[in-house]
Amino acid sequence: MGGWWDAPPSGQRVTIQQAVGILERYIGPGFRLKEVMEFQHNFYAVVVEEGTGVGAFELLVNPYTGAVTPEPGPNMMWNTKYSMHHGMMGWYTSPTADMPISPEQAEEIALNYLRSRFTGVVEVEEPARFYGYYTMDYKLEGVVHGMLSVNGYTGQVWYHSWHGQFIQEIEVG
Repeated sequence: MGGWWDAPPSGQRVTIQQAVGILERYIGPGFRLKEVMEFQHNFYAVVVEEGTGVGAFELLVNPYTGAVTPEPGPNMMWNTKYSMHHGMMGWYTSPTADMPISPEQAEEIALNYLRSRFTGVVEVEEPARFYGYYTMDYKLEGVVHGMLSVNGYTGQVWYHSWHGQFIQEIEVG
């Protein structure tokens, strides 16, 4: 992420309501903001297609400057419809949200990964379906702790390590 969040925090922190406003102005027609989560290092947002409700892309908002950027990782590498890497990675299939790995299988893959990484009670939330992958929040001992993504074709897990501590979440649409 380079200098986007490496700069030391300064000034007033953006509120979650301000982040929602920034994101709503950022996204274009045909899309809607579904949820915004506030973390220590950023705000995270899920943007879905209005017509299908399928996850289109994931965005981050700098909590001090309000700058918006695509989330790194699966959003950029596995998204078979909206990723800049779609054609470059050799994926010449038609984008579809129907993947060989079901949401239930993605949850099980995520749980197995998290249980190998953490001790205690681990739970995963219902996966958000994107083109090519799923992203889901998880809890440790009943408290939201972070998120990870599961590739809908390979089952590969991508742990989102960049958010920091969870603060709060709001459902927008």
